[in-house]
Amino acid sequence: MYVLDQLPDDETSPKRKFAKSVVEHLRSAGFEALYAGGCVRDLLLGIEPSDYDVATNALPDQVRGLFRRSLAVGASFGVIVVQGSPESGDIEVATFRSDGEYLDGRRPESVRFSTSIEDAQRRDFTINGMFYDPIEKQVIDYVGGREDLKNGFLRAIGNPLERFTEDKLRLMRAVRFAARFGLSIDPETLRAVKSMASDVTTVSVERIAQELRKMLPEKGRVAGMNLMRETGLLEAIMPEALSMVGLVQHKPAQPEADLWDHSLAVMDYLPGKPSFALAFAAFLHDIGKPESERVENGKRSFYGHEIYGKQIAGEICARLKLSTNEIQRVTWLVEYHQYLGSPMKLRESKLKKMLAEPGIDELLDLHEADARASTGEVSQVEYCRYYLKEEPQGPINPPMLFTGHDFARLGVKPGPIFKTILDKVREAQLERKIDSKREAIQFAVELCAEEGVELTGQP
Repeated sequence: MYVLDQLPDDETSPKRKFAKSVVEHLRSAGFEALYAGGCVRDLLLGIEPSDYDVATNALPDQVRGLFRRSLAVGASFGVIVVQGSPESGDIEVATFRSDGEYLDGRRPESVRFSTSIEDAQRRDFTINGMFYDPIEKQVIDYVGGREDLKNGFLRAIGNPLERFTEDKLRLMRAVRFAARFGLSIDPETLRAVKSMASDVTTVSVERIAQELRKMLPEKGRVAGMNLMRETGLLEAIMPEALSMVGLVQHKPAQPEADLWDHSLAVMDYLPGKPSFALAFAAFLHDIGKPESERVENGKRSFYGHEIYGKQIAGEICARLKLSTNEIQRVTWLVEYHQYLGSPMKLRESKLKKMLAEPGIDELLDLHEADARASTGEVSQVEYCRYYLKEEPQGPINPPMLFTGHDFARLGVKPGPIFKTILDKVREAQLERKIDSKREAIQFAVELCAEEGVELTGQP
């Protein structure tokens, strides 16, 4: 892995300029102050950090006294947020500390403010335990993080079992960091993850879900899911997913692959940096196949696997306490992941309705990834994208010609027939059988007559 020898100043980055100004202000007041943690790792890798953290020997009250715009979000743990502009963002300033005993597998019962050396020793992995002096332009590394980064290793600081016992979420973080940066987990650290994998369930599901949100959109998501399986973390968090292992698919693009391999291939084919919901749906899109598998007359089928999949995916998402929007998007993508497999055969009204859905771009990305991992043939997806772009033979989602208000004016009371007729009028409009308000009302009146619905109002 390429690691920079010298970190250049980037005067164009508002975040870095603000972080440096915070360090300079602390230094001018006589305190030690350094960049700390993940931002140092990212800078060494030539990645612009999303956030900068500063560590100092100044006590929380002293930090607040130096910065008028500050918030005591974690003063008992030595953390003060120094507020910046919308462009620069905020900076967390933490006092060097040594942690007391961890009793809940999440946070220490007490902290003792200490030195930079002791502060480095309490952190999770060597690559996250480095400091950087932006004034002297010097990396300060007490834990061997720079060498591990160069050698492509993820290593716990000190005793891995102790580090993971302190905070069980570090088990997930080990997988995420290894996957994101293409690192090998050193043998002792890997053994510790495997031996403690089942303990990850003591962590709140919200924190576990947040790790997945960070990992799955990244290019290393396939490596991450393989590590989750290898270490036993997947069994602890999503045991349903293990049913994909060994279910051979006989896909032309992967003749010998099982459902697990196919699902990971679909994840890998997703373009760019997908949303968490899309990446998670790609992993779960065929999760209903083991449940729906049937063998009749020597022929195997998975009829209705998308319905089973929607239910299973929904249960997993609910267990992880994902947001309502995330659950709806994941389950919708799973349910309709093969709906547009033959778009030319769909009635035009059905095709237009689907193409008008808010999540259609992600559904097409999932369709394409699935196609590439199955047959390699993507012409069906290309047709849908062409249809969306060119809108052949009329708009895809035109304003409704006949609404519930029009129905009410006809004197029809709301009921099951209300929606049935509205849907039929809409389908006729989308198929260009009617193209005016007058025709829509006339068509609705005819449908009411066929259904025996009495009209007490006037068209």
